[in-house]
Amino acid sequence: MTLSTRIDAKRDDLIDLTQTLIRIPTLNPPGRHYHDICALLDARFKVHGLTTQMIRAHGTPGDSDAYPRWNIVARKDGSRTGACVHFNSHHDVVEVGHGWTRDPFGAQIDGDRIYGRGACDMKGGLAASIIAAEAFIEEHPDFAGAIEISATADEESGGYGGVAFLAEMGLFAPDRVQHVIIPEPLNKDRICLGHRGGWWAEIETKGEIAHGSMPFLGDCAVRHMGAVLDTFESDLFPAMAARRTEMPVVPDSARQSTMNINSIHGGQPEPADDYTGLPAHCVPDSCRIVIDRRFLVEENVEDVRAEVVGLLEGLKATRDRFDYEIRELNVVLPSMTDKTAPVVETVHAAIEQVLGVSPTYVASPGSYDQKHIDRIGKLRNCIAYGPGELELAHKPDEWIGITDMLDSAKVMGAALESLLLPKAD
Repeated sequence: MTLSTRIDAKRDDLIDLTQTLIRIPTLNPPGRHYHDICALLDARFKVHGLTTQMIRAHGTPGDSDAYPRWNIVARKDGSRTGACVHFNSHHDVVEVGHGWTRDPFGAQIDGDRIYGRGACDMKGGLAASIIAAEAFIEEHPDFAGAIEISATADEESGGYGGVAFLAEMGLFAPDRVQHVIIPEPLNKDRICLGHRGGWWAEIETKGEIAHGSMPFLGDCAVRHMGAVLDTFESDLFPAMAARRTEMPVVPDSARQSTMNINSIHGGQPEPADDYTGLPAHCVPDSCRIVIDRRFLVEENVEDVRAEVVGLLEGLKATRDRFDYEIRELNVVLPSMTDKTAPVVETVHAAIEQVLGVSPTYVASPGSYDQKHIDRIGKLRNCIAYGPGELELAHKPDEWIGITDMLDSAKVMGAALESLLLPKAD
């Protein structure tokens, strides 16, 4: 039996595993069922002869006794020394949101698709990497080196309770792990080399509370925020749209600088769901927005930060009673693996072998856990490669293709054969 036919024989197992993973609602925030999914994988890995570590990221953002940040790392050592190939997937998923026509955690099959929150981002990729590794170990029990598979927490909120924590522990040190493949949904015929940078901040405009019937006695923070948003529309967004990167970011619209307004809130706190009264009559003395600024490798974070602050300072100088605070929430620098890196060339050849096409190189519009493997682990030999369409991530009726998972598993298996089997003389 060849590795490819062995993976085909595991089709039903792949479907069942993917459905089982989707049906565990590992919602982040707040971080539900992380232990449940890790425990399920722990039992499976042990059955297949892998050693495992269940690791809680104590003290990381969001970690608590109610919502502990659990990760699992599984390893299978070969019969002799060699390189270690590590498949890393995050197990958390984003909120469901509105607009679904199917049960978000039902893992319904319709034709060649499995539907559910996290199906493509990225439980389908996790399942494909597990099937690839298990099939490879069965087909080549005398392989050299080691295979590792990890399922990690909190990628959707920065990865600090997941890959960053493991990298700080030294689990991604280059003398321990040599090749990393992250099965994010970038399409089965593309290799993702890296991602744009990100700068997140909260901006608060200040006002003065007063009776809502006499707003002239107060100062409306929401109106001040309106001026901020208007300045962003007139000055910042056009400036960002004019900048283009040489990184192969997909889709094409993401090859420019972008910024999203993640949230806005002004005035009184939102009432509890069971409150049936009317709001009080007050001029809001605070309004806050969270901004998500994605920047290019050609930009630097100092200029990104200064650009926003400069616009706010301009308003402070020209707008009566305007005052603000800005709080930086997070910074991620761009990451980019060289096309000549061993894992890139290996997966490139595997795609040509399995799919019969020459892959394209892309970069992700959003960051993913490569940033921590790169910056903390100091391991540059890392790519994202996995099944699924990036545009489906975080959308209603998210799905993963069964054929795409099988094909991607075969590519991952072929890469393992190239990296962990002795070369013919």
